[in-house]
Amino acid sequence: QLQKDLEEVKELLTNATRKRVRDVLVAEKQKLELEIKNQPPPKPKDVAEEERSSLGGYTVKINNYGWDQSDKFVKIYISLNGVQKLPAENVQVNFTERSFDLLVKNLNGKNYTMTFNNLLKPISVEGSSRKIKTDMILVMCKKKREEKWDCLTQVEKESKEKEKAAYDTADPSEGLMNILKKMYAEGDDEMKRTINKAWVESREKQYKGDIPMDI
Repeated sequence: QLQKDLEEVKELLTNATRKRVRDVLVAEKQKLELEIKNQPPPKPKDVAEEERSSLGGYTVKINNYGWDQSDKFVKIYISLNGVQKLPAENVQVNFTERSFDLLVKNLNGKNYTMTFNNLLKPISVEGSSRKIKTDMILVMCKKKREEKWDCLTQVEKESKEKEKAAYDTADPSEGLMNILKKMYAEGDDEMKRTINKAWVESREKQYKGDIPMDI
């Protein structure tokens, strides 16, 4: 496009007779020549095609995974059919001390990503790695300290602590009531009938004096 503009300016310049018009056209000609000179060289078609194919189509976020741990590593297992057929450079993992993100490029025409932020404890960036297995990627996070992790992220830990606090009250009977309420809310009709029956029988025993009433 710039080359066409330059050719048109040159043509106008040959026909221009007035000095002011010629000066404007000369300045525009120099500007266009500089822009063309500074343009990056066009990529060969096969290289451009290869780059486009390596990026695949749309991107899918990975949500399913499994994990376990040893004294030295936290291991995350991600299932992806056919991932072992990709070139190694298409499976990239970037680690920081408290996070990692995975990018799998052009697996069956799609890209796949997974990000873990706020890992529960610090990891060693240099000691962490990834392994490609049949239909699976194994992400190996090297622990900075050899200690057990209760969960993978700080967010999971806080969520568990809040849930525990809801049932771990000073009054044991209140904690039991909270558990029963949760079971009732989440249970099916049979579960609700069972809880109702147990509740009615418990109240009847209290009234009959079989169970001492709280004073």
